[in-house]
Amino acid sequence: MGESVLSEKSFDFALSIVNTYKTLREKGEYVLSKQMLRSGTSIGANVAEANMAQTLADFSSKMYIALKEANETSYWLKLLGRAGYLNQAETNELTEKCRELLRMLIATTKKTAPRKQQLNTEH
Repeated sequence: MGESVLSEKSFDFALSIVNTYKTLREKGEYVLSKQMLRSGTSIGANVAEANMAQTLADFSSKMYIALKEANETSYWLKLLGRAGYLNQAETNELTEKCRELLRMLIATTKKTAPRKQQLNTEH
C-alpha cells in the first residue's frame, strides 16, 4: 500500500526545511533556523507515528501534535522572512507548503475528533 498524500507532503516539506536550515546556517543564522528545523521536521515524524497508531485516540493525538508543529513552523517562517533571513520567494514557497499541510491536518483532526469523543463516552 502506498503512502498517504499527507505522509508524502509532510516528508517533502521536511526535506525543504532541512535544505533551508542548511542555507540559513551558511548565512550564520543558528538559533531561529534550529527552531524551524525542529518543528518543521516534527510534522512528518508525527504523521508517520500516527500512521502506526494502535488506537484512534493515539492516531488523533499524533495528528493534533503534527498540526501544532505545523502552526509553530508557520510562525518561524514568518519571523525568518520578516527578519530578512529568507527572501520573499523562499518565504512564500515554504509558507504555502506549510499552509497546505495545516489545511490537511485540520481536516484530519476534525474527522477524528468526534469519533474520539464518541469512543470516550461509550466506556
